[in-house]
Amino acid sequence: MPVKLFYEALKDAMAEEMRRDPNVYVLGEDVGHYGGSYKATKDLYKEFGELRLLDTPICENAFTGLAVGSAMTGLRPIIEGMNMGFLLLAFNQIANNGGMLRYTSGGQFKIPMVVRGPGGVGKQLGAEHSQRLEGYFNNVPGLKIVHTSTVYNAKGLLKAAIRDDNPVMFFEHVLLYNLKEDIPEEEYLLPLDKAEMVKEGRDVTVLTYGRMRHHCTEALQELAARDIDVEVIDLISLKPLDLETIGRSLKKTHRVVIVEEDMKSGGVGAEIVASIDEHYFDYLDAPVLRLASKDVPVPYNGRMEATVIPQPQDIVRAVEEMALRAH
Repeated sequence: MPVKLFYEALKDAMAEEMRRDPNVYVLGEDVGHYGGSYKATKDLYKEFGELRLLDTPICENAFTGLAVGSAMTGLRPIIEGMNMGFLLLAFNQIANNGGMLRYTSGGQFKIPMVVRGPGGVGKQLGAEHSQRLEGYFNNVPGLKIVHTSTVYNAKGLLKAAIRDDNPVMFFEHVLLYNLKEDIPEEEYLLPLDKAEMVKEGRDVTVLTYGRMRHHCTEALQELAARDIDVEVIDLISLKPLDLETIGRSLKKTHRVVIVEEDMKSGGVGAEIVASIDEHYFDYLDAPVLRLASKDVPVPYNGRMEATVIPQPQDIVRAVEEMALRAH
């Protein structure tokens, strides 16, 4: 199997789907000759031309509206946000137009649109470039929300998102673009609504997504040394949640820790807690414990930035605390 970087897997996914379907195109700032801010569209214009790798003005509301309109007429746009935080300028087009038109038209229109790009807390990118928007969009009807975490799932999920007839918010973490992994040469797609069992365990369930998956796996060795057997689940699909996989795990461990990079107040973790409370409360032996970012704008200072988001040692402490609650 070839070794691919995360951004190369995204590029391959888009290229394969553009070859398969002439209605697929990419638009956004610097997606053409420049190749995208993190090179996910590098050199694609050479094969597909400048109209299918459409460089747009710096005007997110305009080109997102263009994408919605083109999706209504049968095209399959892939919007690349230079930084996902910039797409707050297109919130109306994504939410009121993209998310709702299939419903408000009585099914007359489909909106096969993917909104993808870098987000999350990077390394000293400042508050405005460290946005985590999954919580913002979680309350919008009609959107699917996917958060990639590995090279393998990035490719399989993006291909599936492009083929979906609904708008998909496709989050990529800014610090994962140079991640390396062996992935299959043959074509594969992954379901947009399923979580991934990263590691099975018996004592505590850890629910996570995005870059925090790697923080959680980093914490596993120390937890094993403390004789705590952790089950790690990468949610991947944030909307809809894969409650079936979550439920199966809680029936076994009876304890859960949620680890996310989103803010704690109103974040995805809050929705997960509510869903667990509603569906699986009787399986719990202890209250759900949440690890999330502090409710402050992300500082530019590197050491201060690190204190805002959960670190592997924080995960070790939280899981150990949860395990001790059982005794």
